[in-house]
Amino acid sequence: MAGVPMDQRDGWIWFDGELIPWKDAKIHVLTHGLHYASSVFEGERAYGGEIFKSREHTERMIRSAATLDMPFPYSVDEIEAAKRLLLDKNGLVDAYVRPVAWRGSEELSVPARNNKVHVAIAAWVWPSYFSVEEKLKGIRLEWSKWKRPSPETIPSSAKAAGLYMICTLSKDHAMANGYADALMLDYRGYVAEATGANVFFIKGKDITTPTPDCFLNGITRQTLIALAKENGFTVTERHIGPEELGQFDECFLTGTAAEVTPVSLIGDNVFTPGEGCRTLIDAYSVAVQPKRAAAE
Repeated sequence: MAGVPMDQRDGWIWFDGELIPWKDAKIHVLTHGLHYASSVFEGERAYGGEIFKSREHTERMIRSAATLDMPFPYSVDEIEAAKRLLLDKNGLVDAYVRPVAWRGSEELSVPARNNKVHVAIAAWVWPSYFSVEEKLKGIRLEWSKWKRPSPETIPSSAKAAGLYMICTLSKDHAMANGYADALMLDYRGYVAEATGANVFFIKGKDITTPTPDCFLNGITRQTLIALAKENGFTVTERHIGPEELGQFDECFLTGTAAEVTPVSLIGDNVFTPGEGCRTLIDAYSVAVQPKRAAAE
């Protein structure tokens, strides 16, 4: 369905407890979530009919809603059942899954306590960005002019819609300049993350990654840290200055959409994707698709 607008696709969406036709999943233009970003969401992938770390994603979404003071109207088990039902109804085996919660249109002003919290879940086919060989060529990143803000100014631990405005600005600018993505610094000038993915650096068997104290500690990030340790790497989480990037040999991004994507360039810093990236790409593939890996 490449090229088909998101609001014109066929299929079913789970919306406030019911499965409804995809094209009927609509909200009002005066919805609080649209005007004031009172919305949280998740990005998940199903491999072979199973959503990877599904329950962890649901639990994080409910925590994100609580951080935004949004009473979440469903339990973890109810959302888990809804996701399974949705995949079955749409006949999806390998898919991207997008749950979202937002405040509705009962009132439109900054206060939101009288606005109902709605929840929807959509799923569609979204293949991996690149083959392994394509990934190992690495993608190119530019530096973003936008910085990840202090957690005292925005709820940085939540996967909230409002946190992504500077990501859109950064990625659009990068793509217009011929890059695949942008790397953001944080408010102190330390390396933070890409626009929708966490970043790791490799030197031999040592991996270094920024401390997630003002940006999302991704579920894929946490998975890769565990896999790296299982594969003989040491992993250090610390603040990284941009001037340090020249000391690393390899670099990669992690995220539900990106999975494990090597990087060949950040600004003037060149990296050569090699054995470290390949090892972790393979390890992640086995982790998310254990049945397929066993069959092979």
